[in-house]
Amino acid sequence: MGAPALVALLVFNYLPMAGIILAFKSYDTYDGVLHSPWVGLQNFHFLFSSGDALRVTRNTVVMNTLFIAANLVISIGLALLLNEVRDRAPWLSKLYQSAMFLPFVLSYVVITNFALTFLNADTGIVNHLLHNFGSSGVDWYNAPNWWPLILTVVEVWKGVGFWVIVYLAGIISISPEYYEAAAIDGASRWQQIRQITLPLLVPLIVINVLLSLSHIFNADFGLFFQVTQNSTTLYPTTDVIDTYVYRSLTSIGDVGMAAAAGLYQSFVGFVLVVTANWLVRRRGTDALF
Repeated sequence: MGAPALVALLVFNYLPMAGIILAFKSYDTYDGVLHSPWVGLQNFHFLFSSGDALRVTRNTVVMNTLFIAANLVISIGLALLLNEVRDRAPWLSKLYQSAMFLPFVLSYVVITNFALTFLNADTGIVNHLLHNFGSSGVDWYNAPNWWPLILTVVEVWKGVGFWVIVYLAGIISISPEYYEAAAIDGASRWQQIRQITLPLLVPLIVINVLLSLSHIFNADFGLFFQVTQNSTTLYPTTDVIDTYVYRSLTSIGDVGMAAAAGLYQSFVGFVLVVTANWLVRRRGTDALF
């Protein structure tokens, strides 16, 4: 039964790793991968000496850290609230779950149109409201300082529904006997959440955070490329490794440098998740592996 998943993992995750050699070659279409000349670490030298590596790495890590923190806090909070609603009105809890999960299945093409509806400098809803309060409005697609907040809001709005279901499932799996015993001892609902629910959710939270950390160097291309309209003025805060690699391939045409950036992204992400997992193990908490 596990064979199809193992075959897919081999074909789509392990076999493509042979392409790592492109990071050490000056790729030429006519010579092909095997016969293109070796250049050693030249691609990495160009990447780091240009100053782009520091900028895209900083943006990728900072933005993903904001996403992880915001999704964690908001999803746990909403899961706790939904659990309270589930005990009193199960049908209403299901309605809320469906409403929160809906954005998760929407493509970034649709979400980009939503963003334009709100943020368009001339016809956007946000600027229209600002004009009503006497403000001159903001040219959002030329204001890079606002976009860490904007992208965090979009990411949470789109993805929080999935994480709410994950944490709600974790809360439901907790034995009701704990809550019954706490109620007999006179514990309030908030005390039950603080002393029972949150501590028992810690293993699930740790695993989810570690899984998220493993992708901290992998930005969502659709979010950073489409929602921002690939505006060059936003690059100081929204240009991440994935969009940089894409431009290296489509604009510069340098396959070797794009492969070097991708290898750097994967290697540092691997080291980060292994280190985080080791630290979690040292603290005696359930780790990922």
